[in-house]
Amino acid sequence: MKKIYVITGATSGIGKALTEYFAAENTVFAGYRNEKKINELPKGVIPFYINSTEPASIAKAAEFIKSKTDKIDTLINVSGCVVAGAMEHISPDELRRQFEVNVFAHIDLSQRLLELLDGGRIINISSMSSFGIFPFIAPYAASKRALDIMFNAMALEMKKNIKVISVKPGVIATPLWEKSIKENESAFSSCREYDREINFMVKNAKSNGIKGLGVEKVVKIIAKADRISNPRPNYTVGIDAKAAEIISHLPQGILNKIISFKLAQKL
Repeated sequence: MKKIYVITGATSGIGKALTEYFAAENTVFAGYRNEKKINELPKGVIPFYINSTEPASIAKAAEFIKSKTDKIDTLINVSGCVVAGAMEHISPDELRRQFEVNVFAHIDLSQRLLELLDGGRIINISSMSSFGIFPFIAPYAASKRALDIMFNAMALEMKKNIKVISVKPGVIATPLWEKSIKENESAFSSCREYDREINFMVKNAKSNGIKGLGVEKVVKIIAKADRISNPRPNYTVGIDAKAAEIISHLPQGILNKIISFKLAQKL
């Protein structure tokens, strides 16, 4: 049966792959920010503009969707960004931007669409970094953890019949990594005492964008979580994500020593 999907971040990476997959046989509302990429969306989708840093844009996007349909089967919150660098130098404004894009925008859009989602599900693209063991991308890791906690609480609290699912991929080959390098160039320039660490992180990010797990692996898991009647609340995708989950259960002191040792080995 034909279903109705709302997907943010639909013009690149995981969001683009999901849009292409679900648009083949369903109605898809595809969220975009870069107008130049609208023509890259699959034929038949319904595009809508949304800027995660502008509450008015989120409200307008929700009103547009509600003017076109009275039901949504699945909302997939994909859009995101990475704020990176040494915590002692990252500005509060950048921290706020990280949470605006990765947490608050998803909560805002989801709340505005809840009345259409009763009987459906919300799927959030989280990250293995939500397990909280990744130096120099602490804002990103914290935002993904906050996303998981707040939506899990929503699932427990609300009386509507909406299943909430968190998908935590490991390293995925997407443009996010290259974008993150460009977006954080000014932050990196203020971390001169961490040049070795930052250079390693940049090199690793470039490698991730090429050698990471294919997006089709994430799409497959999401399609399954969307299809089955009783999906799990959490899915990890990739060996690295599963390893991060296991390691995260160690005592913090031991975990810190392991991470410091591994980081020193690679520098």
